[in-house]
Amino acid sequence: MSEAVTTTRDNGVLEITLNRPKVNAIDRATSIALGEAFATLRDDPELRCAVITAAGDKMFSAGWDLKAAAAGNEEEVGLWWHTDYGPGSFAGLTELWDLDKPVIGAVNGLALGGGLELAIACDLLVCAEHVEFGLPEVPLGIVPDSGGLQRVPKYLPHRIAAELLLLGRRMPADEAMHYGMVNAVVPQSQLMPTARGWARTIADGAPLAVQAIKEILRETDALSVRESFDKLRSGELRNFPRVLLSEDAKEGVAAFAEKRTANFRGV
Repeated sequence: MSEAVTTTRDNGVLEITLNRPKVNAIDRATSIALGEAFATLRDDPELRCAVITAAGDKMFSAGWDLKAAAAGNEEEVGLWWHTDYGPGSFAGLTELWDLDKPVIGAVNGLALGGGLELAIACDLLVCAEHVEFGLPEVPLGIVPDSGGLQRVPKYLPHRIAAELLLLGRRMPADEAMHYGMVNAVVPQSQLMPTARGWARTIADGAPLAVQAIKEILRETDALSVRESFDKLRSGELRNFPRVLLSEDAKEGVAAFAEKRTANFRGV
């Protein structure tokens, strides 16, 4: 792992920290390092979820490293589909379609451009009270094509999303929570305790059930209710049948009946 991306483990939880002073911008090397961290989450059976945050309390991430791009480095200015940005493409998470373990975003400061795109690629978001989100790409002659155009209109009403995309206005954390783009807004001192508490709840749950839920939500996102049921019963999903036939399912029912804490093993 690079100095710009550090990781720690705690009983099934992977904590990932982006640390590139002054604004936690993401260049190609940092994107690849983030991708490696999220790939570790995906591939390590001992890991059940992750928390992604950043160093400091002013900036979660300013997104793409524009200074590196302006310096003329071909690796930094190449087209996304012609350049290797690592597993999951930009920031390691925005296109990691086979990750069935939840990621919690703990947004400690401004999330701009690619920083917003990294944040909204998470499954749950908790933000410090002073956080703002923004998509400042248009004045730079570019577009937010790593999730800004794809995910922001899903989480916000169309005209509000257009304000961020076309006018570049910043959205305070409270407004983002009002529209459902984030789950919680807390004092800075409670940011990591909240994120870690959520992670502990997920890690203590049945891992196959958690993975099935994430897969089902992803694969049925654009379907009608009836189509979602058809998808669920089709046998095409990988994790749903595993849950139904798992030892964890038997253990969960037995623990409930015996009024004890279940011991889930992911089998």
